[in-house]
Amino acid sequence: MKIGLLGHGVVGSGVRKIIDDQKTIEVQELVVKRILVKDDWEMTDERMTQNADDILNDPEIDIVAECMGGLEPAHTFVRKALEQGKHVVTSNKKMLATYCRELFAIANEHGVTVHYEAACGGGIPWMAALDRIRRVDDIMNFRGIFNGTTNYILERMYHEGKDFSEMLGEAQKLGYAERDPSDDIDGFDVKYKVMLSAVKANDVLLNLDDITTFGIRHILKKDLDYCRDNGYVCKLIGRGVRQEDSVSACVMPMFLKLDDMFASTPLNFNVIECEGATLGKAAFTGQGAGSLPTAHAVVQNIIDIWKNQDSEINPKLPAAVDNRDLMGVYYIRTKKSALFADITDRYVGEDTILTEKISLSEAALRIKNVDDPDLFIAEVAE
Repeated sequence: MKIGLLGHGVVGSGVRKIIDDQKTIEVQELVVKRILVKDDWEMTDERMTQNADDILNDPEIDIVAECMGGLEPAHTFVRKALEQGKHVVTSNKKMLATYCRELFAIANEHGVTVHYEAACGGGIPWMAALDRIRRVDDIMNFRGIFNGTTNYILERMYHEGKDFSEMLGEAQKLGYAERDPSDDIDGFDVKYKVMLSAVKANDVLLNLDDITTFGIRHILKKDLDYCRDNGYVCKLIGRGVRQEDSVSACVMPMFLKLDDMFASTPLNFNVIECEGATLGKAAFTGQGAGSLPTAHAVVQNIIDIWKNQDSEINPKLPAAVDNRDLMGVYYIRTKKSALFADITDRYVGEDTILTEKISLSEAALRIKNVDDPDLFIAEVAE
């Protein structure tokens, strides 16, 4: 089984290393034939090329592993690979979540598949677990700490009383956060993963823009002081709940009780949980990123294709996002708290309220109409 590798960065180099090391019987059947790199200085191996067509037009290459990141040219290359009748494995959650309707349709037309274990959960076998569970069970809901960067920041702020900006800077120095951390701290990274989890768990295609998303960019030390004083821990949670004809889906900070399993998830770890009608709850935890853990997931998908163990057998149908049934109490800090007077249960600070129990749809709509760029919202566990 010959592989074309698009990208030789953090993940791509890990894929190349695992396959080149040939440590298991399964991996020994795989060969990386060509590797796409961007710059001249990366041309350190005879298999490397700066021309994607050397991979996309090669009839001997059966599988293209896309590990480039970003929207373009990754999207164009993946589309061309599928049109050439090649299977695709990708670690690129942003690209796949943005273009999955188009790419799944092209794959179906050409009799190939798109695999994306590494796009959600890094080295955690989350997608594989959903595949197995849904063969027997309806998956009713899932929730998770999908982003190690924000978990690291929140954990350090909570335990050390540090400010957000300081902890973000440390995360960037350690390589946990990008130079532009927007996707992480604004919740977009988790939004992509919630969408892909819903695809796998429920065979639905959601509109990314309809997934209610709040991040941690505006969290302050005093918000975590409130958590500590009242027996909570703050985590950024992605969630999906299957309804009869729709899906509830959101990303937002949550103040969790100390006995919640997620409350003790340390530093840059991920933990994700799903619930089935017969299985009950099952949780998966581990490193959510990193070269070799993520590359491990890419190679697992390659082996799945080689062994014809693809479980992408059900059609993926568009579904609406409807958050009217997600009810909760919300912690809202804003200089315009008076605008929330009719849904305020009580003040817990000069500019901070706890709401009555309301739907997430209502909370999101109210916040959308408030002109306060520093507003912070979190759901408070009951």
